[in-house]
Amino acid sequence: MTFTDLCGDIFTRSIADYHKTDDVDTPIVNPYPERSLEHLLYHKNWIDTVQWHLEDIIRDPEIDPVEALAIKRRIDASNQERTDMVEYIDSYFLDKYSAVKPVDGATINTESPAWAVDRLSILYLKIYHMRLETERTDADPAHQKVCSDKLAVLTSQLTDLSTAIEELLADIEAGRKYMKTYRQMKMYNDPALNPVLYAAK
Repeated sequence: MTFTDLCGDIFTRSIADYHKTDDVDTPIVNPYPERSLEHLLYHKNWIDTVQWHLEDIIRDPEIDPVEALAIKRRIDASNQERTDMVEYIDSYFLDKYSAVKPVDGATINTESPAWAVDRLSILYLKIYHMRLETERTDADPAHQKVCSDKLAVLTSQLTDLSTAIEELLADIEAGRKYMKTYRQMKMYNDPALNPVLYAAK
C-alpha cells in the first residue's frame, strides 16, 4: 500500500465516522494507536471535517451574531490545531528521512510533505460532499450534472495530487529533494505579536 493509499483509507474512515452523528460537537474517538502516523492522519482529517461543517454553519444568513462570533473564534482555534497537526506530521517525515544525505544539486520543494497531505485531506472532503450533491433527490438534473462534472475534476485532481506526493517522498528518500520546515509564524494568535492583543494590556 502506498502512503497516499493509506491516507485515503484513513481520511475516508474519519469522514464516515464523523457523519455517523454529523455533529460538530461529537468528540473524536481515534481508532489508531497514539504516536502512530495513522493516529496523526486520522486526527488531522477529523479537525478538517469538523471545521468544514463549522464553515457551513457560520454562513447561515439567519445566524445569531453572538453565535457567529463564537464559531469564528472556534474556527480560528481549529486553524491553529490544524497547523500544529501538519507540523507533527512533518516531524514524522523529518525523523524518517533524517539519515538521508541530499545529493549534489538537491532542491527543496515548494511545500513540505505534510502541507501536501493537508491538501489531500481537504480534497477527500470535497469529493465526499460533491458526491452527496450528485445524489440529492431534491435537486434538479441540471444541478446534478454540474456537480457530476465537478466531481470528475476533483477525482482527477486526487490522482494528480497523490502522484505528486508519492514522487516527492521518493525524491526525498533518494536525496534528490530535501525537507525544511518553517515552524508556524502566525501572529494573530500571539499576544506578543498581535497589536490588538498587546494594546489591550
